[in-house]
Amino acid sequence: MPVSALIDATADTFTLPEAANDTPAGFLTIVDDQPIEGGFDPAFGNVTWQTLISGDKTASTGVVLGVATFPAHGVLHLHRHTPPEFYFCLSGSGVVTIDGQPLHFAPGSAIFVPANAEHGVRAGADGLKLVYGFGEDAFSTIEYRFSA
Repeated sequence: MPVSALIDATADTFTLPEAANDTPAGFLTIVDDQPIEGGFDPAFGNVTWQTLISGDKTASTGVVLGVATFPAHGVLHLHRHTPPEFYFCLSGSGVVTIDGQPLHFAPGSAIFVPANAEHGVRAGADGLKLVYGFGEDAFSTIEYRFSA
């Protein structure tokens, strides 16, 4: 069967798949335009974050993306959450501990955190800036369960 016949045969039944996020258009978001959240709190540590993509702040679904900044020797205490997460180091250094295993983190490296794994972050002497992300609709729906 020639390709043209195949195209003619499927023309009446072929439909384009809907976008995974049901958003009609892409968008641009800039980290410096986002509010700084977090700070020092005995419950979670001393880290700040800026959310770039999250369904409760942007016209998006299925992805949460942000940037976390740690001061020198800053921490995000051990915690768990249901969705898996990733980190990508932009600058500085630190140690990410996942289920008791320390992983040394430096610019250009990525870490995958499995679902419900106990994990935390400790920045090095030069601080740490990382990208974090989840395959979820909104950051506000992720329940952090701190260990201590």
